[in-house]
Order: sequence, then structure tokens, then C-alpha cells
Amino acid sequence: MIPDDIRPTPDGELILFRDQVRKFFADRLLPNLDRWEEEGIVDRAFWLASGEAGLLCPTAPAAYGGLELDYRYNAVIVEELAYSGSSAGLPLQSDIVIDYIVNYGTEEQKARWIPPMISGEAIVAIAMTEPGTGSDLQSIRATAIRDGDDYVINGNKTYITNGQLADLVIVVAKTDPSLGAKGVSLILVEADRAGFSRGRNLDKIGQHSADTSELFFSDVRVPVSNLLGEEGKGFAYLMAKLPQERLSIAISAQAMAQRAFDEAVAFTKDRKAFGQSVFDFQNTRFTLASMKASLQAGWSHLDWAIDRHVAGRLTTAEASAAKLFHTELVDRIADEALQLHGGAGYMNEYPIARLWRDARVLRIYGGTSEIMKEVIARSI
Repeated sequence: MIPDDIRPTPDGELILFRDQVRKFFADRLLPNLDRWEEEGIVDRAFWLASGEAGLLCPTAPAAYGGLELDYRYNAVIVEELAYSGSSAGLPLQSDIVIDYIVNYGTEEQKARWIPPMISGEAIVAIAMTEPGTGSDLQSIRATAIRDGDDYVINGNKTYITNGQLADLVIVVAKTDPSLGAKGVSLILVEADRAGFSRGRNLDKIGQHSADTSELFFSDVRVPVSNLLGEEGKGFAYLMAKLPQERLSIAISAQAMAQRAFDEAVAFTKDRKAFGQSVFDFQNTRFTLASMKASLQAGWSHLDWAIDRHVAGRLTTAEASAAKLFHTELVDRIADEALQLHGGAGYMNEYPIARLWRDARVLRIYGGTSEIMKEVIARSI
């Protein structure tokens, strides 16, 4: 369980909210988790139920039907979701894409999309990565060329979370390819537009229940009113939203590390070897002790980062450092926890196997660990 006893005492409303989230996931997520992993996608019914329970976009403005809460509530949802062992794409909707529409959308765009995003009736993805372009977003090739009152979009995107379910995609494209980063814009593309198509639901090492897709745009025409914010400002918008995205990934990593540790403790106390529990061997206890110390430091750092973010003071370098630290931490702890399971850890029927698989991508998406080091180094 998320160790509330070693963390700063939250206010009463936040305590009640966490309890609500835990009960909801126990009732609506855990019984379906294995099936979603096999099917490679989460039911739309779960999205609708999450919306009804107030677990989608809790920071959205009240004017559009949101709860207008601070980011601590998002953090609770991300922690509990990751601890449950689920890779459902709720954080993408609540921690990333909603803020682009809230901060850069027109009143018409906000009124159209924010209410259904809150209710779960609209699932939104953001299409950045391309087959030949990952962290280097300045090098994207997708274009959105103006033609009268329309943009005509062409290009391919890949590794897009929520791609199979998305009703709306925020497409990162070049409206002026000659300007590099200054020619990047964000365009809203509804999934029913002619020329838009989805490829396969990609076969990943882990995070099997998170639908991850190829998306194709072939002369997709959208009105210029689908431009999100100002033309040519897309790259600046993406950079401005990176701290929260990277903090969200760090939160997931820390919660997954805690779950991996808890699974290792439970398993080693139950498993017998040479006439005693595996837990009673000094190597086991020392390994777990080291893991516990790392987790204690990790939670303290994470709470510091969340507090700074809520106060509007978390810098890009600090968020990048948080992502680097916590994603590297979960890889180490998940691997050590699997090792303590012995052969059982390699069996998919044990939660540690899923945690170990799912953790690996956290060092890649949202900016690789190597990119995080470069961002941090530039701030020194």
C-alpha cells in the first residue's frame, strides 16, 4: 500500500479522495485487469465509470464541469493506478492533454471537449512521436499545410497512447516546415475525419492493457478553427507542459516501486527454503532493507516535487531529475524484487512479472533517461 504513514499528513478531503480512488479501483479495475491485459485495451465502460467517479481531469475548471482541484488529486490517482498494476491511459488524459486544451484552447474548443473528457465520453490522445523521430520533436515530418480555410495534414505517428480509443487527437505537425521548431503547431483532429486511420495496436514488452497505436494522416482536412493556440507556438507549448508530464511519470514509477517491494516482502515471508522462510536469510533481509531505505528517500523527494509543482515552482530541470531518479529506482527495485521471487518471478501469474515488464518503458517515454541527464546538465 502507498505508505501514508511516512508522508506529510494531507488534509481531510485528500484523505477521503484517496479512499474513494482505492475503493473504485478495487471494484472496477482489479476484477478486469487480467482480461484487459489479454485483450490489449481497457473497456470504454471503465472510462465512463472513472468519469462518473470524478477520477478524470480533476483539475479542469468548474466552468466546464470540472472539480477545479489542485494537482495533488491527480497525483493520488496516478499513485493508486500504478500501485494497482494497471497501465490504463487515465494519466495521459488527466495529467497531460487536458492542460493543452484548458490553457491554449478557444472557448469553443473548451466547451466542446472539456466536459466529455471529464465524463469519459471523449478520450483524447496526443500524437508527437513518429517512426523516425522520438525525443527530438523539432525533427518531426508530419505537416499541416494551410489551404484556404483548412489545414491539410499528412504524416505518420507511432507509439501513441490511447490511440485505439481516441475520439480526438492533438497532432504535433509542422505548419511551416522551413522554420524548424518555430514552424511546429498543435492541431485538433477528430477521429472521424476522412483520411485519418489507425494502424495496429502495437505489441509491446509490457503495459499490455495500454492501447498504443500507429496513426496515419493522409490529406486529412480540418478547419483552421482546429488550431490549438497560435500557429508556430506548438513546440513552446510542448516544452511548457513537460514538467507535469515528467512528474506524472515519476509518480507512477515510485508507486510501482513500492508495489514491487511489497510483493517481495509478502512472497519471501511466505516462501520456505531449507527449513525457514526466504525472508529469514540475511541476504533477503539486507536486500529488502536497502530497497526500503531507497523508497523512503524516494517518497520524500516525490512529495517535495509535488509540493513545488502545486506552488508553480517546479522547473523543467527539477522535473527531469525527478523522472530520471524515480524511473531508474523502479527498474532497480522491480528487478531485485523479481530476483527474490526466484523462478516464480518469471511467471506471468505473479504480479511482480507484470511490474517488471511495465517499468522498463518509464525510462524511455516522456524523454529518455539520457535526455533527462542532458536537460539537467544544461541547468548546472
